[in-house]
Amino acid sequence: MAARAVANAGRRIFLIATEESGDRLGANLMKILRQRLGDAVRFEGVGGQAMAREGLASLFPIEELSIMGLAAVVKQLPKILTLIRMTSTAVTESSPDVLVIIDSPDFTHRVAKRVRARDPSIPIVDYVSPSVWAWRPGRARAMRAYVDHVLALLPFEPEEYRRLRGPPCSYVGHPLIEQIGSLRPRLAEQKRRDEAPPVLLVLPGSRRSEIRHHMAVFGETLDRLHAEGVAFEPVLPTMPHLKEAVTEGVGSWKVVPKIVTGEPEKRAAFRIARAALAKSGTVTLELAISGVPMVTAYQVGAAEAWIMRRAIKVSSVILANLVIGENVVPEYLQENCTSENLSRAVREVLGDTPLRRRQLEAYAKLDGIMSTGNQPPSVRAADIVLATMRKSRRPV
Repeated sequence: MAARAVANAGRRIFLIATEESGDRLGANLMKILRQRLGDAVRFEGVGGQAMAREGLASLFPIEELSIMGLAAVVKQLPKILTLIRMTSTAVTESSPDVLVIIDSPDFTHRVAKRVRARDPSIPIVDYVSPSVWAWRPGRARAMRAYVDHVLALLPFEPEEYRRLRGPPCSYVGHPLIEQIGSLRPRLAEQKRRDEAPPVLLVLPGSRRSEIRHHMAVFGETLDRLHAEGVAFEPVLPTMPHLKEAVTEGVGSWKVVPKIVTGEPEKRAAFRIARAALAKSGTVTLELAISGVPMVTAYQVGAAEAWIMRRAIKVSSVILANLVIGENVVPEYLQENCTSENLSRAVREVLGDTPLRRRQLEAYAKLDGIMSTGNQPPSVRAADIVLATMRKSRRPV
C-alpha cells in the first residue's frame, strides 16, 4: 500500500453531492477510492455528514440547497447561482484529477458545464443519471459536451443512453442491493407480516414539501379504511429532522399511526409490514425489494403539475414499475390522489387478492434484474472513476 500511495501522491478528487442520498453514495465511493489510491489521495468538494466522516471539508453546508418547489427556487435563485459560481471556481482552481458530480442535476450539471468550459482537461463523471428516460430526453445528448461517463443506478439506463445518444453509461448497481439483509424479514418477522392486525406502512415523503402535500389525504385514507371496518396497525417511519413536521401533520388524523424515527427503526418496520401507502420515489423500489405490496400517490403544486404533465414521457412514474418493466404498482397522481381511490387500493393489497399476488410475483424478479455479480456498487463505481481519471491527459 505504501508504494501505491507514493505513486499516487498528490492525487486530487473533487466530489459534489448536495442531498443526503448523494452524500451516502459519495462517502462509500471515497472509502473505496482511498483503498485503491492510498492515504495520499486528497478529497475536496461539497458533501454532508457521511462524506465529512471520510475526510471531506465541504465548501458549504448542503442544507443551503434543501429547496423544493418552483416558488421557493425562484425566491432563492440568487443564492443558488452564487453557490454554482463559487463551486465551479473552486473546482477549476483545485484542478483535480477527476470531478465526480453526484445526483442533484439542477445544481451539479450547471457546475460541470462551467468547469468544462474553463478547463476541458478535467474529466467529469456523473454518479446517478438524471431521469432522461422520463422527461427532457434531449439532456442525454447534451451531456456529451460536459460528462465523460455516467454511473447508472438502474439497470435499464445504459440502453436508454445508447438510444438517446448520450455519453458512455455503465450500470454500477443501486445501493439498495447491498442492504437486502436489513430489508427482508427473518422468520419471526415474516410471521408478524402474516398476523392480524396487519402492519400498514404510511410513507408521505422525505421532504417537508412532500409531507405538506400528502399528509391530509393519507390521514383521510386511514380514516376511510377504519370506518369501513378494515383492521390494520399504521406505522409511519420518518427521519429525526422531520419528526416535528410529521407529528404536527398527524395531529388532526382520526387514526393516529405509530411514528418511528431513524433508518434502523424504518428497516425494522419494513420487515414486518404487510402493505404500504407510499409517496412515489425511491422508497417504492425499497418496498419492492423488501417484498411489501404497495399503493402509491403523488401530489405537487398546480404549476409543477402542469409542467410534469407535458414533460413526462414514461408510462409510469413509479421506480419499482420501471425497474421491473411492468406496471404492477397502482399509482394515483394529482386529482386521482383521493382518499376514496387510495383506500380501495390499500384494502386490496392488505388482503389476499390478485393485485397483491401479482406484485409479489413481480418483486421476485428484482434480484436477477438488479444483480451486479460479486462486486458491490461502490466498487464498480470506483473502478470507472479511476479508469476515467487514467484516460485523462494528466500523468498517472
